[in-house]
Order: sequence, then structure tokens, then C-alpha cells
Amino acid sequence: MTINQIQDEIIDEFESFDDWMDRYSLLIDMGNSLPPFPDTDRTEQNLIDGCQSKVWFTAQLQTANHTNSNNSTEKTDVVIYQGDSDAILVKGIVALLIRVLSGHTPQEIVEADLYFIDRINLREHLSPTRSNGLAAMLKQMRLFALTYMERK
Repeated sequence: MTINQIQDEIIDEFESFDDWMDRYSLLIDMGNSLPPFPDTDRTEQNLIDGCQSKVWFTAQLQTANHTNSNNSTEKTDVVIYQGDSDAILVKGIVALLIRVLSGHTPQEIVEADLYFIDRINLREHLSPTRSNGLAAMLKQMRLFALTYMERK
């Protein structure tokens, strides 16, 4: 799936709930479904600056089958993210971002227009500090992708 297809899927999921308490529950469920984050990666180096809660992200470049925007599949290098947070709602946001960006090429990640955040009204339902944390997470994920682009 492309980044936009995943975003559209997320928008549909969130639009099925009218109440933001239900949407928060969806986010929490997403966070609970994240694979365990290795304790060895809970380091200062992997902490995201600018988050009120503790948020850790790692990224690896892996060769995998990847469907590009032309819907053809090819073996290419994609970024695989892992993340975690000590706050349940933030962990859900981490899961959401990983779902959208993980498994895509560095270039696709850097160029992605992440419209789903505004379409599901996520930013306006977060406190200012959580909203700043969301921006910091996105910035770090794009920095990882940029770093992998520059290595090529």
C-alpha cells in the first residue's frame, strides 16, 4: 500500500466514530498493538526531544518487496520504524505514525504529505504540548529517512 492509501484507510477508520472518546480508545488500542520495544533501545539517543512524555524511535533500512506509486512491486530499501512511549495515548500516536511511514522508501517518507493528521482532526484534539510532541516525532522520522537518502 502507498502512504496515501494507508492515510485514507486511517481516515475511514476514524470517521466511523463520531465521539472523540471512541477515537481516543482507537488510538490506545493501536498503541497496545505495537510490538514490544526492546529495552536495549530505550536510550537517551533514541528519545525524541520536544515530547512531554518519553517517546523512543529507532529506524533501520531493510531491503524488502515494496509496492511503489505505480502499483508495481520491486525489491528496494525501505525504512522500518520501531517506537514506544510511556504514555498510553502517545503510544497510540506512535503506532499511527509507524503504520503510515514504516515500510516505505526514504524518498517517499521525506516527500509524504501527511494529510491524515488534519483530516481526522488529531492535532486539534491534542494539548499544545502533545501537538508539539507529534511534530517532533514526525521531524525525527523524516530525519531518519533523510539520513538514509544521503547515504546512497
